[in-house]
Amino acid sequence: MRIAKIDVIRVRLPFSAGERASAQVADEDAFNAASPNISQMESLLVRVETDTGLCGWGEAFGHGLNPVTFTALKELVGPFFLGTALEDHKETLASAQRAFHGFGRTGAVLYALSAIDIALWDLAAQQAGQPLHAFLGAPSPELEVYASLVSYGNDPEEVACQVRRVGGLGFRRIKLHETAPSAIAAARHALPEGAQLMVDTNCPWSAEEAVRIAKGLRDLGLAWLEEPVWPPDDFAGLAAVRKVGVPLAAGENASGVEGFRQLLAAGAVDVAQPSVAKIGGISGMLEIFEMARDHDVQVVPHCFYYGPGLLAAGHLAATLPGKVPLEVPFIHFERKLHDWLDFKPRMTLPDRSGLGFQPDPEVMRAGMVDHCSLSL
Repeated sequence: MRIAKIDVIRVRLPFSAGERASAQVADEDAFNAASPNISQMESLLVRVETDTGLCGWGEAFGHGLNPVTFTALKELVGPFFLGTALEDHKETLASAQRAFHGFGRTGAVLYALSAIDIALWDLAAQQAGQPLHAFLGAPSPELEVYASLVSYGNDPEEVACQVRRVGGLGFRRIKLHETAPSAIAAARHALPEGAQLMVDTNCPWSAEEAVRIAKGLRDLGLAWLEEPVWPPDDFAGLAAVRKVGVPLAAGENASGVEGFRQLLAAGAVDVAQPSVAKIGGISGMLEIFEMARDHDVQVVPHCFYYGPGLLAAGHLAATLPGKVPLEVPFIHFERKLHDWLDFKPRMTLPDRSGLGFQPDPEVMRAGMVDHCSLSL
């Protein structure tokens, strides 16, 4: 069975995230998908078809960076995989990583490779006639879900309101994308006793600043503080913040599998967060799961995706010990791309073979902003 066709599809869908204030925040990062300035979420999908007609789906990281990853898939990565055998996909992936190493250990080329890898695992599980979680050895398709909120501009009152709203829907694990201690404290006080609060700060501070701020957050009982240091590969800085005593999470921005190896060796995290659409797909994730076991570090996959990347992260989370929850971007789409975007505190993974991703063709056509087809 060989890869005969690859479609690369950019989709952009309008969403809402509660009654956010209408004023935009002037200094927000336009490439941050959790920004309060964003009202449409973009995904970069890959559809891989074999010469037997079997179709698998993948998703590449990008959001605002998707035009670059799209080009990498169209011009470089997609053509490399055309004509290759499905059963050789691990070897082909390793060859591609060597061939393209000049583009760096992370970035658009690795994101493109991640999408292809997810699609090829989808195909392999379909060929085996199993849902991906079963193909990977997961004991159950049931998952707890945690709500990953967009930013509300560090407004304590707005953040508390949104946390109460989401908590009222039954979620007992909620993650913020805020940086102001006042907003974080407001969220903590808005949650019921026993609920968990996580905070993703998106790499804003020097290590010294992060140490100072983490000390001020110790009494809030955070489940973890995520990505507090710039640059994200300052592992010594992360390790220094970890010593403050607030559990530390990182890994979404690691430079591939080897970057993750260095992160773990530095003793920099309590919670490892590889991201399936950034780290080398399912193949990369499985390598990191093994590394984390060796270092006795918990893994909770990063997932701010809403297409095949979301389902891939779910299937992978189901294989991890300790009932690891699945992160979901807690937003409401005007039209849902697929059936698994109606988020509840618990999710049952698809029982169809492979990923189980089946997009609504009308929604995909309406949201499509770019598309290319590659074939033999």
